[in-house]
Amino acid sequence: MLVDCLILPRTSTCDGPRGYATADAWKMNATLALLFRQTSSLKSTMKFSTAPLALLALAAPITTSAWSTAAIRSVRTVPATILHGYSTATSGESATESFRLSFNEGDATISPWHDIPLKGGAEGTYNAVIEIPKMTKAKMEVATKEPNNPIAQDVKKGKLRDYHGPIFWNYGCLPQTWENPNEEHPELKCFGDDDPIDVVEIGSKALAMGTVAEVKPLGVLAMIDDGELDWKVIAIATDDDLAKEYNDIDDVPDAVKDGIREWFRWYKTPDDKPLNGFGFDEKWLDAKNANEVIEETHEAWKKLRSGEIEAGKLWTGKN
Repeated sequence: MLVDCLILPRTSTCDGPRGYATADAWKMNATLALLFRQTSSLKSTMKFSTAPLALLALAAPITTSAWSTAAIRSVRTVPATILHGYSTATSGESATESFRLSFNEGDATISPWHDIPLKGGAEGTYNAVIEIPKMTKAKMEVATKEPNNPIAQDVKKGKLRDYHGPIFWNYGCLPQTWENPNEEHPELKCFGDDDPIDVVEIGSKALAMGTVAEVKPLGVLAMIDDGELDWKVIAIATDDDLAKEYNDIDDVPDAVKDGIREWFRWYKTPDDKPLNGFGFDEKWLDAKNANEVIEETHEAWKKLRSGEIEAGKLWTGKN
């Protein structure tokens, strides 16, 4: 396919990706990908798992608001819905800086970062807090510096952040984890990004913002964003039909793995940001490595929560 020819060989270090033009490369690839889209017969049976830049081509023409009707509907149905024993409630107006989605257990407000346990109900599973449902664009995240850490839309330079196209998977974080910005990775020579570890859930369903989903980790990718280590765990919800087939990274189709990596490589470039890079020769590490990384970030979180590591501006419920 023409789109496959647009994926160039690349290398990267913690200093950032090398061997690319940034904005010009993006414009060239986006133009060619869009041309491919316009001149190809895209039938209704086409899958999103074709080629990484085909995904970007599909994303480019999206012009709807980050808070699409579907996204608003997802938010509105979350309050009073019991999710693994937790309920959620919204305050403020969607698509504004005032919007918050808070978590409750009974009558008490809880932190999705600190109070929801990391481990799932079944052995080898973890709880994932979904921040961004698949096929939406608003850059929602657990507000690590606010009391009780509600989900809010990220703000950069006074503006609400949106992706330039929808994300094709459910995206969130694993509670009770933390990528320590004070600790250098022994091989990658990068420091953590000061956030809970990210999870990309690849199941067939769109999970509403605030969902607490039990997931099975399949692998992990070492993304390097502006010199910081930002792990991406790929996982599948245990109640998804594909969960029986997917047990390790080699079970996941290459198109899905490549699509995730390329999406995260390119997604900041429309803002004239450089391409993101990846450690370990850009390879997905397997489920065993994913579990090890998750446990390492869990240990770092324990030290943060206990006060052994200075929290700074982060809200831990102990400061």
